[in-house]
Amino acid sequence: MIDLRSDTVTKPSEAMRQAMARAEVGDDVYGEDPTVNRLQDMGAALVGKAVALFVPSGTMANQLALRAQAQPGQEVIVESRSHMVRYEQGAGGALAGVQFHWVPGEHGIMTSEQVEAAIRPKDPHTIQTALICVENTHNSGGGTIYPLATIERIGAIARQRGLPMHLDGARLFNAVVATGTSATEYAKHFTTVSFCLSKGLGAPAGSLIATNDRDMLEKLRRFRRMYGGGMRQAGVLAAAGIFALEHNIARLKEDHDHAKRLAHLLAQIPAVTLDLKSVETNIIFFDVKSSRSPADLVAALKAEGLLINAVGGNTYRAVTHLDVSADDIDRAGQIFAGTLAK
Repeated sequence: MIDLRSDTVTKPSEAMRQAMARAEVGDDVYGEDPTVNRLQDMGAALVGKAVALFVPSGTMANQLALRAQAQPGQEVIVESRSHMVRYEQGAGGALAGVQFHWVPGEHGIMTSEQVEAAIRPKDPHTIQTALICVENTHNSGGGTIYPLATIERIGAIARQRGLPMHLDGARLFNAVVATGTSATEYAKHFTTVSFCLSKGLGAPAGSLIATNDRDMLEKLRRFRRMYGGGMRQAGVLAAAGIFALEHNIARLKEDHDHAKRLAHLLAQIPAVTLDLKSVETNIIFFDVKSSRSPADLVAALKAEGLLINAVGGNTYRAVTHLDVSADDIDRAGQIFAGTLAK
């Protein structure tokens, strides 16, 4: 089965499993797990921050950033199709008590002008802006990369207005590999930065959230405990994260190449509408004109050995990852063409 539903479906390699089996562990809630501590130090260094915290998921990392940097009743600026808006079950309102100000970006990218216009005035009659959030790469935008110049302009506005910024960098290293811009360069404009170990990097679970502010780290740690994220002998998972950071960043280029190859194959199918220029990393969105319902088409593809997701209307998403080979990509193109021809 060729699984293109997400880059979260990867299985730990044998080498990663061996690293997990050998991991030295302790109680991380007491700060005594040496493997977790090593991972946190590695993660902080990779994004140019002083400290980092290991958490179970990217959603928790985002929610901790909200809770630590915004007060209930305040507003957070986010792109309208961001992960925080669409895929975190309304946790910003339910857990942190914040309200989102949705900004409709182009392929998920907000302009600095849009962000500046969204910041509320200092007025006793108006809800107050507390935080600006950026997602890079942008999942629902199609794995799009935030231009560094745009981030710099947004950052300048945030500093001028005295506002912190959070980077949801779940797939930050996809942007790093695609552009050659370092993670440190992207991250330096943000008070907090999170990135996932369990997406393109191939670990079974976990994310890191990093900052230069040690007082902020203690807030994040306290809220992690409040949200149920205090793990004990978590070094078993952290070892997988270390392996992922040491071995699976540079190879993300293969995923990008595979995505572009698949996009070209799909674009040759008459029933498919696809903007090839929109495929910047490992995520492909495309429309299909078919007499079948999306559910029926997904089932037909599955019967032929291919898994993808229908994401609304006639739109579908395919995501490449380390468990998909070049041969799998060519076979996936054949399955699409053959199924849609029936």
